[in-house]
Amino acid sequence: MSKKYVYTFKEGNGKMKELLGGKGANLAEMTGLGMPVPRGFTISTEACTKYYEDGEVIGADLQKEIMTYVGKLEEETGKKFGDLKNPLLVSVRSGARASMPGMMDTILNLGMNDQVVEKFAELTGNRRFAYDSYRRFIQMYSDVVMEVGKKHFEEIIDEIKRQKGVELDTELDADDLKTLADRFKAEYKKKIGDGFPQDSKEQLMGAIRAVFRSWNNPRAIYYRRMNDIPGSWGTAVNVQEMVFGNKGDTSGTGVAFSRNPATGDKGLFGEYLMNAQGEDVVAGIRTPMKIEQLKNDNPKVYAEFAAIVDKLEKHYRDMQDMEFTIEEGKLFMLQTRSGKRTAAAALKIACDLVDEGMISEKDAVLMIDPKQLDALLHPQFDAAALKAAKPVGEALAASPGAACGKVVFTAEDATEWVVNKGEKVILVRLETSPEDIEGMHHAQGILTVRGGMTSHAAVVARGMGTCCVSGCGEIKIDEKSKSFTLSGKTYKEGDYISLDGSTGKIYGAAIPTVSASLSGDFGRLMGWADRYRSMKVRTNADTPADARQARSFGAEGIGLCRTEHMFFEADRIKAMREMIVSETAEQREIALNKILPMQQGDFEKLYEALEGYPVTIRFLDPPLHEFVPTAEEDIKELAKEMKLDVQKLKDVIVGLHEFNPMMGHRGCRLAVTYPEIAVMQTKAVIQAAVAIQKKHPEWNTTPEIMIPLVGEIKELQYVKSVVVKTADACIEAAGVKLRYSVGTMIEIPRAALTADEIAAEAEFFSFGTNDLTQMTFGFSRDDAGKFLSEYYAKQIFEQDPFKTVDQKGVGKLMQLAIELGKKTRPDIKLGICGEHGGDPQTVEFCHNIGLSYVSCSPYRVPIARLAAAQANIKNPRK
Repeated sequence: MSKKYVYTFKEGNGKMKELLGGKGANLAEMTGLGMPVPRGFTISTEACTKYYEDGEVIGADLQKEIMTYVGKLEEETGKKFGDLKNPLLVSVRSGARASMPGMMDTILNLGMNDQVVEKFAELTGNRRFAYDSYRRFIQMYSDVVMEVGKKHFEEIIDEIKRQKGVELDTELDADDLKTLADRFKAEYKKKIGDGFPQDSKEQLMGAIRAVFRSWNNPRAIYYRRMNDIPGSWGTAVNVQEMVFGNKGDTSGTGVAFSRNPATGDKGLFGEYLMNAQGEDVVAGIRTPMKIEQLKNDNPKVYAEFAAIVDKLEKHYRDMQDMEFTIEEGKLFMLQTRSGKRTAAAALKIACDLVDEGMISEKDAVLMIDPKQLDALLHPQFDAAALKAAKPVGEALAASPGAACGKVVFTAEDATEWVVNKGEKVILVRLETSPEDIEGMHHAQGILTVRGGMTSHAAVVARGMGTCCVSGCGEIKIDEKSKSFTLSGKTYKEGDYISLDGSTGKIYGAAIPTVSASLSGDFGRLMGWADRYRSMKVRTNADTPADARQARSFGAEGIGLCRTEHMFFEADRIKAMREMIVSETAEQREIALNKILPMQQGDFEKLYEALEGYPVTIRFLDPPLHEFVPTAEEDIKELAKEMKLDVQKLKDVIVGLHEFNPMMGHRGCRLAVTYPEIAVMQTKAVIQAAVAIQKKHPEWNTTPEIMIPLVGEIKELQYVKSVVVKTADACIEAAGVKLRYSVGTMIEIPRAALTADEIAAEAEFFSFGTNDLTQMTFGFSRDDAGKFLSEYYAKQIFEQDPFKTVDQKGVGKLMQLAIELGKKTRPDIKLGICGEHGGDPQTVEFCHNIGLSYVSCSPYRVPIARLAAAQANIKNPRK
């Protein structure tokens, strides 16, 4: 028996989304519920997959099956394709299993041709309606199927309206619309070379092919990547008998929600237009009326519609987004789906549905998209002002939020303008480096020319909760004149720009922002999330302010403290540079002893902010060249400060140069070469813990020392011996009992492959997935953004591997490391501290492979808490 690819609405149901897509499954479900749904059939997602497997061709067998179902529809409706007695017209719409509003294409009034339109006019007694339907079909078919742009047809419409002296399409009469149809066909022939197709089957197959093709159009690919929708799913196609909202003043079309999608308030919310077809409502050509007006225009239809809305919301147990058409006073339902909503509305709706007894707490937790919480935690643009603004550029949405300020080009200027002038600034840089940290902290937002989602700018900005747009290669910076050019316009220091870190859009003017606000619904839902999750959520934090922010968002410890960020503070960078230029261990120790009390103070403040929760401190990781200046004037100034010969300092700096510093002298390799660095850091960690234990004996202050970039067991053994010897001596000298642990980051593939050996020394593993991804793929995470866009366009990659963990490769290494590590040390603590720790898909993967915790930047902590709860509800741990 041959495979079935086509299903009537009566054959399907709401549980068949994988096969019929969301729209097809819901049309079938509404049909089963006895609602007024125009008759039709669905061509399955499997047919879309077959279309691509067959080389983007609709095979003869599939065509035959489709035409069999056209025959069934003709029999059911009493109408026939191309028939001059009673012609059948259909709509052809896409429908993937996940809602993708506006991403794929629709065609209405299919089946019209030069003869049918005349018969249609005669049958309906409405010549204007017939030609209005025909000209719409020609335009849609030309645009969607033949890829002749809409603009060519819009220009013709505008020309005819000017000639008639009218503003609205509805003011054109039947003769005008016939002229439009003729002009449209002429434009089609001019662009395509052939006449507009008159055969209904040819029209239908062209439309189905176009819907399948639209699954892989650029905007659909982009939307899938943004929403973690696999390309393998494909789209279904829904072929449905046309109902007409453009038949006159007793006909209309509209879109409505069962609750307000902006606020979540209960009650019918929507708009409609009389004498219109579906695209008119969303196109904005005419101003639609509020749904309440329908109560006055047609009380009977309004009452029927309100009852259906109530029934659908109770049936689906969620807020519904519905499309409807009224044809000569009769209501038809064209679609229902769970409606898109703002983050605030999502929380309110979830909590209200629990209170109304419609769903459980677990259902409410599963209902919220964790990524949406970002919008609640960061400032946003004023909605009206944003709608009126036009972006001048777009790059990577590296850190969410909205930012508006005056352009500055250096971190020093950012600090100066904010601290001394009281200005709000946007820091625009070619790329940022660790020494820019203070200026980045003061800036409202950060815009970079280079760098990806895990570049320095992106990682630090997310940690601070600062808006960041990165990797805008179209920007040309002139640092000498303190200006940059984008989209043909030059912006100088002091000019206003605005950034949207949630979309990556750049605006060349000031757009007012509004502060984020958290409602009681947020706390309530997060309480449910904590009740149902099993995996802990920590934060990546280097400062007490970050730690306190993360704690306020529910973090249960620090999973990564990057100690190198502490060395860039103005009061210690000099001592750090002294250490770097020292020629003996004794000289290095003298310099490091200057840093020790400051580093100890940093750790004491972190321990206090965490109030007894665990703190994982990563020892010095970056290569030393990052701490020394590169500009000639800065080198001279440093030489003078340190009483060094300028040339000698230059020689030291040149000696630090590496061809591939990310794989060079960094991480545990620094501690092997300069064990005195590990000694100083261990003293700071342990002495700080001792001081806090004495101050707060009620807390369980237990430092976790993490050795980075280990790839060989003997590296860890050597560095750990230095750490343990120093730590034990500090504890003995203090006369206290203090527990501490020593572990490592698994960020080199070899560490994962030899995790059984490494676990003999390491008491915990923390997966550093930024470097692990970089080294597994052989990509530079700072440069990959230059070519990954081509990988997405050519569907080599569906997702950014630096945003969502690559489960097939990197994930397999993680699983292997866990398996090997547990064989040696069954109680080993397992975490992740790369930027992936705040990505919902990665959090679910981490839960499924058995990690003890995830760690992420402070503003992603609520996202990780919710994602961890959803993972445990779907796949409960034993």
